[in-house]
Amino acid sequence: MSAPTSRREELAARLAAVRARIDAACAAAGRPPDEVTLLAVTKTVPASDVTVLMDLGLTSFGENRVQEAGAKVAEVAATHPGARWHLVGGLQRNKARAAVRWADRVESLDSVRLADALDAAVRRAQDAGDRSAPLPVLLQFSVDGDPDRGGVALDGLGPLAEHVAGCAGLRLEGLMAVAPLGMDTERAFSEVAAAAERLRSAFPQARTLSAGMSGDLEVAIGHGSDVVRVGTALVGERRITSP
Repeated sequence: MSAPTSRREELAARLAAVRARIDAACAAAGRPPDEVTLLAVTKTVPASDVTVLMDLGLTSFGENRVQEAGAKVAEVAATHPGARWHLVGGLQRNKARAAVRWADRVESLDSVRLADALDAAVRRAQDAGDRSAPLPVLLQFSVDGDPDRGGVALDGLGPLAEHVAGCAGLRLEGLMAVAPLGMDTERAFSEVAAAAERLRSAFPQARTLSAGMSGDLEVAIGHGSDVVRVGTALVGERRITSP
């Protein structure tokens, strides 16, 4: 598992550019750059890219597909232990058990039924000795309330958070959101920030806000995001070509 020199140079240049954008956005918002974590979204890219990014100093990676991620996590760990893996895509309840085998955090929890499935999977993993601690989770907030896009609407955040807080296998850490296509990003992230503050006021442990991607990370940082999920700007359009 080794990336060619040209790919290493490409990833180093892309990473430098993304970090420069984050630094500039933090400066504009009057925030120290170390307040914002870069989560590299590595779906559809090979494990060799992840190891290059780890060599360049990254430790946090986001995956969308449970099956693809499980194999990649194992491949990366064989030579580069220490990565933290976040599930950032939609999760079906029947894949909860597979997800908890590798996920250090799930950022797309959007229903009581999914919370229950994850809670049960975590507790089974703890009983089997495969996990020693609860699973950190973020609630996925739906800015426009469109059920087809995933996420929970504003009026459902409180009840879902209350339920998650009562799940022994889960640890509520905050909010995740995506700006809807076609919606003004300033308006979208203003609503996200308000929802995050509302959640935080009721559940002080829910301090993390994961918002902003390749095209809008500056706006998200300006509205208080402390995790930006960057895929295309960092790794380009890549596809895994081998099973």
